[in-house]
Amino acid sequence: MKKICFLLTALAICSSAHAQDIESVLASVDENNKTLIAAQQNLEAKKMAFRSSQPLYNPNVEYDYMKGFPETAGNQQDLLVNQAFDFPTSYGIRRKLAGQLDAQYEFEYLSTRQSVLLEAKTTCLGLIFAKKLDPRIQERKAMTERLLADFEKKLQTGDGNILDVNKARLQLIEINKEYQMNQALIRQLEEKLEGLNGGIPMPFIQKEYATAEVLGSLEDLFAEIQAMDPMMQFYILGNSSAEKQVELTKSLALPKLEAGYRQQAILGQSFQGFHIGTTIPLWENKYQVRQSQQEKTFSSLLLQDYKNERYFTLRQQYEKLEKLGMTLEEYQSVLSALNDIEYLNKALSVGHISTIEYFLESNYFYSAFTNYLKTEHEYHILLAEILRHRL
Repeated sequence: MKKICFLLTALAICSSAHAQDIESVLASVDENNKTLIAAQQNLEAKKMAFRSSQPLYNPNVEYDYMKGFPETAGNQQDLLVNQAFDFPTSYGIRRKLAGQLDAQYEFEYLSTRQSVLLEAKTTCLGLIFAKKLDPRIQERKAMTERLLADFEKKLQTGDGNILDVNKARLQLIEINKEYQMNQALIRQLEEKLEGLNGGIPMPFIQKEYATAEVLGSLEDLFAEIQAMDPMMQFYILGNSSAEKQVELTKSLALPKLEAGYRQQAILGQSFQGFHIGTTIPLWENKYQVRQSQQEKTFSSLLLQDYKNERYFTLRQQYEKLEKLGMTLEEYQSVLSALNDIEYLNKALSVGHISTIEYFLESNYFYSAFTNYLKTEHEYHILLAEILRHRL
């Protein structure tokens, strides 16, 4: 039995440690993220809150017992049971408004979901960047350690000098610092990913970016965003709900109705029959229609403002992405034709360049390669932000 339990535990650990790509990470975060679980509960609460705020009026029951004076006058008893109603058209409007608000709350939840998934995706992209940078740092670290050992050996035999040793030591200190910072970044991003996944460990070892998605023209992309962006749909439905609220407010300004049963007993006689009444809306809703019309105007302005802000932000991102793409192509073209490190190693070994020249040139090459990786990372982060509506 102990062996079986051990095997099951080992299998569970292996399963949880299964490598994840970005798509599987997003699927897991979508299921386990605490913010999304809370947002889902809040969504249901909002739906119930609107329905609970729009019930039928409570039925009204009145009973009067009046003792006559003098006694020969007899006693009187009155019983009234009645139910008040809004004007009948308001109930149909309420149902439509409830449906629109439910859909609006759904889009609000989807917007929260996209923000969480975008954060998870950018975290994954950050891990890809750090893991692509790590081999280069380790390469520099190992190369500098070899040079330092070689310089120290030459110094001991009298063929070297202390200046070369000190330069190599200083270079190694800088590289070790960069290595430790990159390792710390990887750990931080992995912990952040675990937190986004509801505290469940989720190893991520994808080392390359996925093929960039096709954007199309700016206008086509904005049309796609208008159709798919949940916040855009939230504001569109909000404008429609505001129009429906105006209709409802006007309907509630119409007379309310009452229907019920009345019974009266006096002097040994009993009377019973229907009760019908109405409420004349003179004061209660005096300014509510005007208020709802102002809210409709405000909602329309919010929608237009969001469209404008979304379009101009998209245009700036689109133009920046194009420039980053061109820079990436230039980097790739130049770096693919270079083999500076191998050349520098040979030049240093035969004495064509000094140690300080070697470190300056190698630092220049690695700095250029690091900037290329940063540009690549920035490109994919920006692309993810532009296409967040597809998450």
